[in-house]
Amino acid sequence: MKRIFTVLLALAMLLAVISVPAMAEGQTEFVIMGGQSALSPGYQNNVVLNQLMEECGISIEWNTMSDSLSEQVNIHIAGGDLPDAFMGVGFSNYDLATYGDDETFIDLTPYINEEVMPNLTAILEAHPEIRAAITQADGRIYGLPSAEQMGTAGIGKEEDYSIFTIPQFSMINKAWLDELGLEIPTTLDELHDVLVAFKENDMAARMYGADAGSTIPMSVGFDQWCWGQNIFYAGFGFTNWPNDVINDLVLQPDGTVNFVCDDDGYREALTYFHDWYADGLIDLEMFSQDTTQLMAKCQQGYVGVSTWWYIEELMGSYSKDYVFLPVLDGPSGTHNVTVRTGGATSSGQLSITEACESPENLLKFFDRWYDGEIVMQLQYGPIGEWFTGQDDKGMWLSITEDEAQAKFGKSAGEVKSTLEVAGPKLILSSYYNDYFYMEDRAIERLTDLYDFWMPYVSDPVVYPVDCVFTQEELEVIDRYKADFESAVSEQEGLWIKNGGPTDEEWESYKSMLSGNCGMDKLLEVYQAAYDRYAAAEG
Repeated sequence: MKRIFTVLLALAMLLAVISVPAMAEGQTEFVIMGGQSALSPGYQNNVVLNQLMEECGISIEWNTMSDSLSEQVNIHIAGGDLPDAFMGVGFSNYDLATYGDDETFIDLTPYINEEVMPNLTAILEAHPEIRAAITQADGRIYGLPSAEQMGTAGIGKEEDYSIFTIPQFSMINKAWLDELGLEIPTTLDELHDVLVAFKENDMAARMYGADAGSTIPMSVGFDQWCWGQNIFYAGFGFTNWPNDVINDLVLQPDGTVNFVCDDDGYREALTYFHDWYADGLIDLEMFSQDTTQLMAKCQQGYVGVSTWWYIEELMGSYSKDYVFLPVLDGPSGTHNVTVRTGGATSSGQLSITEACESPENLLKFFDRWYDGEIVMQLQYGPIGEWFTGQDDKGMWLSITEDEAQAKFGKSAGEVKSTLEVAGPKLILSSYYNDYFYMEDRAIERLTDLYDFWMPYVSDPVVYPVDCVFTQEELEVIDRYKADFESAVSEQEGLWIKNGGPTDEEWESYKSMLSGNCGMDKLLEVYQAAYDRYAAAEG
């Protein structure tokens, strides 16, 4: 009882300082249908939600589930048995457009203002890219934004770059370099010579006592997310790492989109790296190995150069011998890193239906979710449960593994799954600097990203993962995207293995992309979607 009183008191003190817009006349009792985690007991007794409802003067009947959610939602929509809102369902933009067109979901734009939703309005003014991400092709908004950003603003940096901006951190064995009297390469040609030296001197055997001939100068996966070869393409003007939009698409500084896979620099890169592969400088198993196999090779001391999210995680006990291998200049003496998009903003976590008689009152309640100290408790758990206190900087401290086991008999992850609330939660990068800390490894990686890697990026422009497509555009994407990506990837791999392309092969390949694979049609779709996004962003 004492613990519950402490939690309620802390919440009351926190919430009391936040003004609540006065409720309008009309409906104050609502029914919400939606999702919850498998470990959640439901929201009826959720301390944070109950306090918010009391502050706002409303009551909500929660009809939430972890199993059969999509099925039940479809049944209710098809039968016209609508709740006042759906929460935590994860509707796609296609769903939102469909249900918006038939007026199942209402347009929220009239309510996103300082009178009804002051918190969200302030966020959208400061982050126009979020407004663009939730604005449908018809200019309306049918769902509130949700995202968990993790960027360099969260560690106090001036610019906010997502943790995913450069997914591949390349690394090299500095101890091997020192043994051979070599410097860290700054160009691809220099790296080539270093890899030759690693192989000829069989450095794994020489330095670590491995079996003779076991040295692998460089090992990566083929077109893999954080462990691919793509970072080395920067010396030819691009980095075509896998992304959440469509592979090989880049946004250029002038606002036009382009597929790099038919550019001359792309052809030059594949011809260049085929020689490395043919000479055994790149792992011959790069096309077939998985992460387990790569990590085993690295943690046995066989590999001189690789890519991964962290050095320590990939190299294990040998990690002390490795340092970052910087972005390398190509034969022309230049490099260009085309960065990756960050995490997506979803607008499918809270939609108001036509059954709701007072959207204004319900949205005033949900506007409270866009306060930093409120959303952190909805994401992780209440103050007094997940957040155990504040440090001398006023930052909230999360429960530790030992504390979670002692207090709840569960791991911290299980505690979070029990306490978290699904729905329109927007955690900005700045919250990790203003309210609570991100995990230590994320801080380390973001620090490395900002201090070491971003200086190699001349222009951080990136095609936004949040672009919204029309139904017709989605049909084009569904028709061509998979075959286009497969054709490019297959040919890229063949040229690295076998050499090429000849002039005739290159022209035939480009004709195939434009014709059979619909590259030109895809370009039109992605350009149109980006143009609308840029207009909505202002």
